[in-house]
Amino acid sequence: MDTLDGRKGEAASAHVLDYQSGFGNEHATEAVPGALPEGRNSPQRAPYGLYAEQHSGTAFTAPRAENARTWFYRIRPSVAHGRFHEILAGPIRTSRDPEGIVPANQMRWDPLPVADEKADFVAGLRTMATNGDAEMQAGIAVHLYLAGASMTGRYFMNADGEMLIVPQQGRLVLHTEAGILRVAPGEICIVPRGFKFRVELPDGPSRGYVCENYGRTLTLPERGPIGANGLANARDFLYPVAAYEEGQRACELVAKSGGRLFACELDASPLDVVAWHGNCAPCKYDLTRFNVMGSVSFDHPDPSIYTVLTSPSETPGTANVDFVAFAPRWLVAEDTFRPPWYHRNVMSEFMGLIYGMYDAKPEGFVPGGCSLHNSMLPHGPDADAFDKAAASDLAPVHLQDTMAFMFESRYAYRLTGFAAASPALQDDYAACWAGLKSRFAPPGKSGK
Repeated sequence: MDTLDGRKGEAASAHVLDYQSGFGNEHATEAVPGALPEGRNSPQRAPYGLYAEQHSGTAFTAPRAENARTWFYRIRPSVAHGRFHEILAGPIRTSRDPEGIVPANQMRWDPLPVADEKADFVAGLRTMATNGDAEMQAGIAVHLYLAGASMTGRYFMNADGEMLIVPQQGRLVLHTEAGILRVAPGEICIVPRGFKFRVELPDGPSRGYVCENYGRTLTLPERGPIGANGLANARDFLYPVAAYEEGQRACELVAKSGGRLFACELDASPLDVVAWHGNCAPCKYDLTRFNVMGSVSFDHPDPSIYTVLTSPSETPGTANVDFVAFAPRWLVAEDTFRPPWYHRNVMSEFMGLIYGMYDAKPEGFVPGGCSLHNSMLPHGPDADAFDKAAASDLAPVHLQDTMAFMFESRYAYRLTGFAAASPALQDDYAACWAGLKSRFAPPGKSGK
């Protein structure tokens, strides 16, 4: 396993990393043998002069099945920091954004370039849409990250919500309080609310999507009649092993709280956890391991069958946010229009494309781009996709080399000023449906 001090931690992208598996498991890991106390969480004197500190991801009295907490054994307690002062948040926005607008039209954007080679992960965040209310712990925000440089001497902590990060271009190496995760396009990672981390870019300029979740923490969806297997399997979620940074050196901690950014000076890295145990920690997941369920008779299934993770709301079956992935799969349904059907949905859908082509939008929706269809706005295949699907031979088809996803929420999205004014916004998006003409041909009349 990689047990890294401050010097070796800088080169983590070159190392083979060990992981622990199992979504929400009670994990235990130590970078120095004997650093974990035995039989208790907070002994009078923790091993090796470490400080015991609990990170509570839920309220103390949350039901046992939902309770999330981790015990850290660290070189210095988190409370040892300088005074925070507010810094400019730039294009970062948080629900509820008073400047946001709920669009009455379908929206789509081209990929945004990484324009600033000096911008790290935090400086490269651009908020596209928000919903709900962060202070009431409901809803989400959707950001793009356009990062040109690794985080050097700087760390980030988000007190507003957990972060689901979806790389699209370039790998990320996340150094966190719990250890190190290497995340490539086609994989995702979750950083729990309040965890400190920094991001390295081993491949240079990188781009991707972030869902900032203010509601209940993301969990695996119930399988219902599917049964005990299928969809995302818990054992495929990987958690880091303990790895710590040590040594006196000045650095900065940026904290996001109440939608505002604050910074303080530190005299040592906050990633100084030598050992930890618990069930609240960052993790990653390879989307190609999603076991797709689908129709083997007729009709296209609802997209909910592709749910990887969900943040439930107080209304059963109506999520604060669902993370849905459209992974490679076979299409075999008979006498069926196989692409997604035309629909209007009470849920709002923010989509992105990691790689390949999305079958309902073969033109104009490209990797790194995104689209928004708010509650009750109709959408579906473009005219060319409809014509092709309506006339195709219904032989088995393997959709491969494709990975699209959706942040589907019960709340309508508010566009930020940045997204509304972006030059990447496609003003002619609705034209993709202009070719959908009447095909109505009742008996005795020819079709049009």
